[in-house]
Amino acid sequence: MVTYAKEEIVGITELTKSLGKYLDVVTSSTFNKLAIVRRNKPEAVIVPIEEYEHMRAATDYLEDLEVAQVIQERVLNKDKPIEYLSVNEMKAKLREKGRDV
Repeated sequence: MVTYAKEEIVGITELTKSLGKYLDVVTSSTFNKLAIVRRNKPEAVIVPIEEYEHMRAATDYLEDLEVAQVIQERVLNKDKPIEYLSVNEMKAKLREKGRDV
């Protein structure tokens, strides 16, 4: 679980009053994340666009690795004939494994 320093947490009411200030804090690298709290519960995180793009690229890479693993398992398993899946079927199988595709 990710931990947050006290100054990396902001309530939703305070955020709506001072969004520009908090956006400056995150984009100026003062903090690399800002947790938004509603009713004393963390609801979302603001991160710099570069960090988000890096996380998205890592997620995409992991999904590609999983697809490659499925392909490799099917090709190397000589006991069964190769089963072909449509893109939608592959996405459904990945969703079953908890992937957001």
